[in-house]
Amino acid sequence: MIHLPLMHNNITREDLDTVIRFLQGEPILTQSTNVKEFEREWSEWCGVKYSVYLNSGSSANQLTMLALKILYGEGEVIVPTLTWVSDIAAVIQNGFKPVFVDINPDNLCMDTKEVISKLNSNTKAVFMTYVQGFNGLTDELLNVLKEKNIPLIEDVCEAHGATFKGQRLGSFGLVSNFSYYYAHHMSTIEGGMVCTNDEKIYQILRMCRSHGMVREMTDENMKNEYKSKFPDLNPDFIFAYPAYNMRNSEIGAVIGRNQLKRLDDNNVKRNENYRYFLSNLDSQKYKTNFDLEGMSNYAFNLVLNNPDMDFCNRVMNALREAKVEFRRGSAGGGNQTRQPYLKGIIPDKHYENFPKVDHIHFYGFYIGNFPDLERDKIKSLCDLLNSI
Repeated sequence: MIHLPLMHNNITREDLDTVIRFLQGEPILTQSTNVKEFEREWSEWCGVKYSVYLNSGSSANQLTMLALKILYGEGEVIVPTLTWVSDIAAVIQNGFKPVFVDINPDNLCMDTKEVISKLNSNTKAVFMTYVQGFNGLTDELLNVLKEKNIPLIEDVCEAHGATFKGQRLGSFGLVSNFSYYYAHHMSTIEGGMVCTNDEKIYQILRMCRSHGMVREMTDENMKNEYKSKFPDLNPDFIFAYPAYNMRNSEIGAVIGRNQLKRLDDNNVKRNENYRYFLSNLDSQKYKTNFDLEGMSNYAFNLVLNNPDMDFCNRVMNALREAKVEFRRGSAGGGNQTRQPYLKGIIPDKHYENFPKVDHIHFYGFYIGNFPDLERDKIKSLCDLLNSI
């Protein structure tokens, strides 16, 4: 019996002790000094000018799309067929039309040529998800987006520390989103971050995190413009946008600051685990030739080479019997265009246009990978899979 969960507890004893010491000082618990410091430290780590700490990665998606709508108006957003539901939900909920593209099987991210083929005068952004720690960027995509002046939005929720040409993902786009959910590279219990190098977007994000309040801006000139324009309003209560309360707490920030200290070392261990997993897997049965350049691995990707449902069922049964937790369909349950929430938004049987992601939907899985996973357990897992 292997007994492999998707994730071991990502909140360590050291994290808890750090929180206890913080609480013993009779601190402010709502958003305060530690949130500001976490945002500063994260910006420095990621290589961006500004970061805004939120209550979830899904909220990061939501605020990003709201800021995009405020600045550019509604239109189309190119989105992945393999991603988490909140990416697509945020696009729809902010009035954009999602335009889906198939994946590159070597990195599970959006296929560059398909993205470029879908760009048009009504495209407001390309929303790239770095699926399970793979890099999906190419020079060709970045050059075309720059030439057409179309923003790149980066979903880095499953790819903390991944890079393209040595530069961290999350520092390329107009805006990038991170998640600190329990099972991700690092955790703040619940939490997310929005990053940008754009001053105006940063101020919009700060306002929209806190009900759209103008007083949340750090730019005094922008604040004064609102005060001058609306002299009949109390300057402490000017609401520029019908926004949200998506703030996080000091406790989350304390944990995040402590976890950030070991993030890079943990990512090295995750990547070493993944390479060991692939090197011991039978390449005749399973895909082992993923593009690992710049990877910051989130999970063991198990993809059957052939669309054989009988073999697929035997794999699932063997994993269940060995108490190995897995998720079929990989990120987000597979092909998003098969999901009922898109009924009436996309044409019926639209999923037939995306055969590459459909293979992942039926014959792709992910299995837990975490820094303290023992090598002998990885080897036992591979031996089990190879024996099927």
